[in-house]
Amino acid sequence: MGKIICTGLGPGDPDLISVKSDRLIRGAHHVAYFRKAGRAGQARAIVQGMLRADAVEYPMEYPVTTEMHFDSPEYNDALARFYDDWAERLAAVAQGADVIVLCEGDPFFYGSFMHLHTRLQGRAEVEVIPGITGMTGCWNAVGTPFTWGDDVLSVLMATLPEADLVHHMQRSDAMVIMKTGRNLPKVRSALQATGRLNDAWLVERGTMPTQRIARLSDVDAADCPYFAIVLVHGQGRRPEIGGLE
Repeated sequence: MGKIICTGLGPGDPDLISVKSDRLIRGAHHVAYFRKAGRAGQARAIVQGMLRADAVEYPMEYPVTTEMHFDSPEYNDALARFYDDWAERLAAVAQGADVIVLCEGDPFFYGSFMHLHTRLQGRAEVEVIPGITGMTGCWNAVGTPFTWGDDVLSVLMATLPEADLVHHMQRSDAMVIMKTGRNLPKVRSALQATGRLNDAWLVERGTMPTQRIARLSDVDAADCPYFAIVLVHGQGRRPEIGGLE
């Protein structure tokens, strides 16, 4: 009897994978990972060169990504059936062997594995190995401390209506804005309305060889990279040089 082990891969740099996840991945006989149809998949790219030669791979290809609106009934139905199917398939494999599921960032922080985790309860033993979140890797890549003193940190989804983004931005100091892509113009507008645009950075593929870091105010409005987040640094109490306030 095996179990399903989801390993957090961190923000993208293979050197930022935990020792435990690295050990499990290198020894795995069965490895599953999410990917867009026709693509190698970001999770699989991170572990390139780490898998055993005889490892059996299970690419879990999303039936839809951005082709439909994320809250449409068709989108939700397609993804529900996708997760139902893969939960059943992975549970069947786990009847006889351990299965490693690769997950970018941290599995329980907006990770796709959460949808499998809920479906696997009572069907297979499940273990989750934490990973460094993508946002942590990105704000360290910028090279400036992200939160100070009593700053309030908010994590926002760019898929929210602009009015909701403005509401949350007005109540926050440091901010991480995820799921940007085609929503980036809306995020820019909300930041402009709250006077925070000049504090914002766009980080694309943070910690990876193709990493790009730019002030959001300097990025062309038509430039909407999919694999990117927006960071807004806090403005709270800073320590005095040579000591703390």
